[in-house]
Amino acid sequence: MKVVTGVIGNDIHVVANRLMDLSLNARGYEVFNLGVNTYLEEFFDAAVETGADILLISSLNGEAEGWSREVKMLKAGYQSLDNLIMMIGGNLSVGSGNAEDIIPRYKNYGFDLVCHQVDLNTGLDMLDSYLQEHRPS
Repeated sequence: MKVVTGVIGNDIHVVANRLMDLSLNARGYEVFNLGVNTYLEEFFDAAVETGADILLISSLNGEAEGWSREVKMLKAGYQSLDNLIMMIGGNLSVGSGNAEDIIPRYKNYGFDLVCHQVDLNTGLDMLDSYLQEHRPS
């Protein structure tokens, strides 16, 4: 499966982004890593260009929410992305916040999988489980 990934907005967490890339590759995904400081439109454009199955957005500085509010609207403008699995992970809130509040909010923005402050391997296990449940081989 093809995955477009990167770090959204004004976030420069290069090491975490590289670890995501390596972990996805080790699990057999074909990865298109956009790097850091990536705008939402760039993610969607890359998903179209690569024929991605999954869009995995990362944020560690907590500023993803400001960018993520436009996910549904932007995705609707790309008819070829109707089946794109939307995933976001990292630290998804500036300041304090709990998963019980944050996860439903991000799902309302259009994400299928939300991994707030979940370690990388647990998040990728969640992705694998989601794929098994929603896309049987």
